[in-house]
Amino acid sequence: MRKKSGSKKKIVYLALAVDFLHSGHLRIIKLAKKYGNLIIGLMSDKAITEYKRLPLLSFNERKKIIENLSGIHKVIKQDDADYTKTLKKIRPNYFVHGSDWKYDNRKKIRKQVINILKKINCKLIEPEYKKKIDNYDFRSKLGEYFSPDVRVSNLRRAINSKNIVRILESHNSLTGLIIENLKHNEREEFDGMWSSSLTDSLTRGKPDNQSVDFSTRISGLNEMLDVTTKPLIFDADNGGRIEHIHFTVKTLERLGVSAMIIEDKVGLKQNSLFSDQNRSFQDSIKSFSNKLRAASQARRSKDFMVIARIESFILGKGLNDAMKRAEAYSKAGADAILIHSKENTPSEIFSFAKKFSESKYFKPLVCVPSTYSKVSEKQLIKNNFKIVIYANHMIRSAYPSMVKTAKSILKFKRSYEQEKKMTSIKNVISLVK
Repeated sequence: MRKKSGSKKKIVYLALAVDFLHSGHLRIIKLAKKYGNLIIGLMSDKAITEYKRLPLLSFNERKKIIENLSGIHKVIKQDDADYTKTLKKIRPNYFVHGSDWKYDNRKKIRKQVINILKKINCKLIEPEYKKKIDNYDFRSKLGEYFSPDVRVSNLRRAINSKNIVRILESHNSLTGLIIENLKHNEREEFDGMWSSSLTDSLTRGKPDNQSVDFSTRISGLNEMLDVTTKPLIFDADNGGRIEHIHFTVKTLERLGVSAMIIEDKVGLKQNSLFSDQNRSFQDSIKSFSNKLRAASQARRSKDFMVIARIESFILGKGLNDAMKRAEAYSKAGADAILIHSKENTPSEIFSFAKKFSESKYFKPLVCVPSTYSKVSEKQLIKNNFKIVIYANHMIRSAYPSMVKTAKSILKFKRSYEQEKKMTSIKNVISLVK
């Protein structure tokens, strides 16, 4: 792609993510254009998620922004986070990158790129990173104007760009904020939230048998969505009556919920993790397929996902029944399949995944490792699971801590003994600015 020797214009390559365009981008683009014909490699969602959070805007939306800037020779898609394939293909004369990658989790990538540049005789231009501009918290500001449509689409985008999508239970706005902001090793974070019927019931002191109706749950959900931007998956139990399900879908979609999960049980709900399931009954394949069709047809956006949860293993019906249902639900419009199990190992769901992966009706797989907690995300990826939901861990970890604090106050008639075991008042009031 490089021009022959003697050509007036050199080839300049600049890779950008452009979650939103700001003065830092304009400054580095202006600099890069001075060296020749500027090719901008717009990083795909997949490339970006290898080193930081999924961008708010889709690739096509980001591409439109860049293409409307003047003086850009070409905009291409960069799908490799380490630049290797792209640089070897383009073989530019100059490669431009801000100096910020010297200091963050891309230091290793920088070394690899420098080696490639030497091989292709390309010069590195590294303008100084200006923290006041480039590190401005644009994302938190954009959260004030965050569109529900953008949030709805982000779960499907994450599925398409990540090896596995990591979801954590959130039962109120505070837990939502924790999920929104928590990071490990700079790039590892939760990709979204799970609104669980179990934890919604527990926080209200009621049993997990749909005694808390949808309107009550959605009211609390609305508060959580007000202060967060990450995708949210809604636990819709069995979805209620088929005649009402289109109202539920429209309400969830309007709020910005990315997906709803419906389980194939009928009658009064009994939590699937109870050992005795004698009072639990599975819906017929035909009836539940009709419900899935109704839910799929009710959505306004195809990005809103309807996920079918199969209870065959919970009810002791085995692999063949689960497979028969998975294929039928897939044909009925389910966008993903949650295979549920209460075994203490993942062998049951892995046997299902192996067989279902060979089916022409295969859809992305979801699991909830509440009882088989030793399973690693690496194992789940190897077995073709795309979403993992840690479905009740926030409330389970909060409960013993609260009980311990309350007992300590009763025992010592003061709170001093627990102060060092709790977060400071300063940290609490700083959560919401």
